[in-house]
Amino acid sequence: MDEKNTTRIDKWLWAVRIYKTRSISTEACANGKVKIDGNKVKASRMIKVGEMIQVRKGLIKFDYRVMKITEKRMGAKFVKDHLNDLTPKEELAKLIISKDIQKYRGKNRKGRPTKKARRIIDKFREYFDKTN
Repeated sequence: MDEKNTTRIDKWLWAVRIYKTRSISTEACANGKVKIDGNKVKASRMIKVGEMIQVRKGLIKFDYRVMKITEKRMGAKFVKDHLNDLTPKEELAKLIISKDIQKYRGKNRKGRPTKKARRIIDKFREYFDKTN
């Protein structure tokens, strides 16, 4: 692959498979969901090796360190060479809990959860409260 020194943040986020499309990546930058070293960035911001990137998707804040620069989308096997995932375990726990809650809520249900689903949701909340 062609090695470069800098590239646009939206291209890099798309290339390392953080976002599914480049337009979604650009939109996330415009909405302030992408930060570099704690500062909100525009999609045209050039990134360099070693910078810290924080990406917010829903409730979870993912932290990445740029290891290599690329503009071309790659296979999932090669992503680990281009970024270092520094996301805290507490944030990953939120991801697991939210997926489990969605599974027990059901796709077609509206309104209040069933008694069984409510007990499961309460267990998740108790677990989360204990970890914080």
